Amino acid sequence: MISKSLLLPEPASPAHICPFDQACSYLEAAAKELNLNQGLLEILSHPRKVVTVSIPVKLDNGEIQVLAGHRVQHSDVLGPYKGGIRYHPAVTLREVSALAMLMTWKCALLGIPYGGGKGGIAIDPKRYSVGELERISRRYISELIKDIGPSVDIPAPDMGTSAREMAWMMDTYSVNVGHAVPGVVTGKPLSIGGSLGREMATGRGTMIIVREALADQGKSLAGVRVAIQGFGNVGCAAAELLYEAGAKIIAVSTGAGGIFSEVGLDIPKLKVYAAENRKSIVGFPQSVPISNADLLTLPCDVLIPAALENQITEENVNQVQAQIVAEAANGPVTLEANLALEARGVTVLPDILANAGGVVVSYLEWVQGLSYVFWDEERVNREMEHLMVQAYRKVIHQSEVRQISLRLAAYTLGVGRVAQALTDRGLYP
Repeated sequence: MISKSLLLPEPASPAHICPFDQACSYLEAAAKELNLNQGLLEILSHPRKVVTVSIPVKLDNGEIQVLAGHRVQHSDVLGPYKGGIRYHPAVTLREVSALAMLMTWKCALLGIPYGGGKGGIAIDPKRYSVGELERISRRYISELIKDIGPSVDIPAPDMGTSAREMAWMMDTYSVNVGHAVPGVVTGKPLSIGGSLGREMATGRGTMIIVREALADQGKSLAGVRVAIQGFGNVGCAAAELLYEAGAKIIAVSTGAGGIFSEVGLDIPKLKVYAAENRKSIVGFPQSVPISNADLLTLPCDVLIPAALENQITEENVNQVQAQIVAEAANGPVTLEANLALEARGVTVLPDILANAGGVVVSYLEWVQGLSYVFWDEERVNREMEHLMVQAYRKVIHQSEVRQISLRLAAYTLGVGRVAQALTDRGLYP
């Protein structure tokens, strides 16, 4: 049993599904399967460093607002910390800690020389002007300047942030150290050292893993019915690539609601419609409105939750009709719901595998930035696909050899690699 971390406060409501507790449950299951000793388990369950900073910002109306920014660095056993920075009202220290832990296992699973990190500020970016967001981003990264760097901790975009915020953060760090440092963040604009293929990377990775899972069932993407919760960067990219491969995208949604079409949605036209309507997809021609909750229970071959965590729970899992659930979001299926889906024979492609395309291309961007040699998009996509398929095959093999679920197989591979590295390195002093 993992002891409760002294660094993290208990969740406000015991009824709430806590992402950190859920992440620890997956770690415990993997540790039990691997027969790890209690000491190793305790080390792996605690973040190495938790940083919370005060962010005073002057708003456009002249008022001063003070925000709290977090950065959790879970493990650097395999290499520098790596993980996104999210701007979202639901950001909490426990959530960020859970995501940092998941990033550790994800990088280890993919064979990337990184440890896990995550950061965030509990704000709704839509409520701030561009100037205010720039001041928030620059002050946040300046407060963390001693805790980040291309060989220490490398932030990236996440929910509510984009290449724009990464450009501000890269510039702030570079100005403070006196020279341009493209490797300090990933997900940057191409003009300052970003990588081709980064914008579509997470969605492309999801498409690749879904394609491989279907192939193992003797199917192709052509004609497969797919429902996607979330039409942001990840969901939109996955929809576009699956559509191009011949899949039938029958439903997509955003926070404002979703749309459904029995004959399939025209994704290129939907992208144009969303761009013209402030990212709203409601009212798209030849479609009918559908709620986010109803989208999750549509009869389909593949369901891709690409929005927030805790979307498929004990309350709605029995209504899920998909044969494959690909977790493009972090933790969209709760532990109990996952067990229920597995018991019914539903293939659950776990988040640390299905959404790993983003961190893979972030790694490739970092490598390019450090070497100052940049690749064309074809090479980036080829390198990413190789790592994704290789990881998928390892998970399938581990699952078959140990006779365990794909999720537990993925965790045993990730946790096992970090545990072995920690054992080999030993403890200092």
